[in-house]
Amino acid sequence: MTTLLRRLPGQISSSWRRRAVIQRETHNNRTSFPTSRDGARLLAGGGGSLTGYRRAQSRWQHTEAGGPVEVDLKRLEGEDDGIVEVLMCRHKARNALGHVFVSQMRELVSTLSSDSAVRVVVFRSLVPGVFCAGADLKERALMNNSESDLFVHGLRSLMTQIASLPMPTIAAMDGVALGGGLELALACDLRTAAHSAQMGLIETTRGLLPGAGGSQRLPRMVGVTLAKELIFTGRRLGGQTALEMGLVNRAVEQNQTGDAAYREALSLAREILPQAPIAVRMAKEAMNKGVEVDITSAMAIERMCYAQVIPTRDRQEGMAAFMEKRAPRYTGE
Repeated sequence: MTTLLRRLPGQISSSWRRRAVIQRETHNNRTSFPTSRDGARLLAGGGGSLTGYRRAQSRWQHTEAGGPVEVDLKRLEGEDDGIVEVLMCRHKARNALGHVFVSQMRELVSTLSSDSAVRVVVFRSLVPGVFCAGADLKERALMNNSESDLFVHGLRSLMTQIASLPMPTIAAMDGVALGGGLELALACDLRTAAHSAQMGLIETTRGLLPGAGGSQRLPRMVGVTLAKELIFTGRRLGGQTALEMGLVNRAVEQNQTGDAAYREALSLAREILPQAPIAVRMAKEAMNKGVEVDITSAMAIERMCYAQVIPTRDRQEGMAAFMEKRAPRYTGE
């Protein structure tokens, strides 16, 4: 059984309620979330030209007015309580990173960042054969140079926001993950992939370079020399090859329902779920910050993170469970 997370509280118009009823009936009972009309401003992190923002807003206003649900949240229950799924469901555009998609993703990630009940987040697609196809080139073609730079800056900021989530994140790639789609997966802590999945930073084949963090995260993941080869050539990789080079954590044969990578991601999330949540979050922070500095500074970071878990009830519970030879029952306190 699953229930859907609701967006931030606020008044909802009667027209929105009517749309929500229709969307719940047509999207397998998923609760729809209103799209922020300040999405373009949020994407820019408050920077950029207001005039450029207004021009961009007018171009996409008709899309937002219809209130499409392109990104959704689902909270698992029962033994999986604590696992939350980010559902990418922009079917017609193969989850392309358009204005509405990015705006909704940013808002949902923001809600997750302050939710202490969330222990693991799984990013998955509801579009068959696709994780995320990358940039929405039709929208991008409508932008002038400054608007394009503003949007890509916002996209880069979104990936940083995902990478900065305090809990572990897993990307389940059951299909195509190209350009910005792979950059989204790279922003997650862990990745699973079907052998049949295709992934790559293909921007150089379009006259660009990875602009949403890919040129920085890929070298840190697979090494500078290999990353340069992949980015210079724009090569596409299958899941097994990606596993061999360390780009993904687990690769599996695709199943008949086309969700093998998701099932593997869920299995991985279930391995993380029983562990002490504060300890897991502090371990993530220690590693993320430690790899960016020299070893002496990294040790100081580790000490600071370790100090955060010493006074927790979870640490006391862990010690008590060990002495009593039973499974610990962590509460995140």
